Amino acid sequence: MNYYGAKELADSFRTVRKNTIQVAEDIPEDQYGFTPAEGTRSIGRTLAHIALSPQFQHTIHARERRSSFEGFDFPTLMKQMADQEAPERTKSQIVELLKTEGEVWASFLEGVSEDFLAEPFAMPPGATPASKSRFEMLLSVKEHEMHHRGPTDGGPTRPWHRPAPDAIAGGAGGADAGAAGFVQLT
Repeated sequence: MNYYGAKELADSFRTVRKNTIQVAEDIPEDQYGFTPAEGTRSIGRTLAHIALSPQFQHTIHARERRSSFEGFDFPTLMKQMADQEAPERTKSQIVELLKTEGEVWASFLEGVSEDFLAEPFAMPPGATPASKSRFEMLLSVKEHEMHHRGPTDGGPTRPWHRPAPDAIAGGAGGADAGAAGFVQLT
């Protein structure tokens, strides 16, 4: 029996997304263009990345219903996601994107079965481990969000700094995550 199932996955993701939305709302719109270093995502683009990133796992597990990465076209999907992330958006557009995309993902999570969560998913050849459960892959969406959200709260040097409750409780990507969540753009 799985004690952490679809309902818990959806509930915990909704909590993390609610906290991300609170951080997004706390940041003044004139700071959405801030980048911590040349070549990194701005706060606004990082929040758009957070909003859209569940689409990767949604494509794999919901739309295509894959059981492995065999034949998966990573470059095409990554380009599509980068193109979706790139447009300049207002603060209100980003907050709305966080809400709508978050609910798409949470609704999907709520509807999966324990059998689905337990299914193995084959990693690319040579990867360690050779497979993961769907549960582990679906949980990674929440972890990814927390990783990237840490730097957007600005840290104590930013006037809008207020760590999200899940960061205070020891979640990954909390207030002390530094610039680790900002990704070098290529």
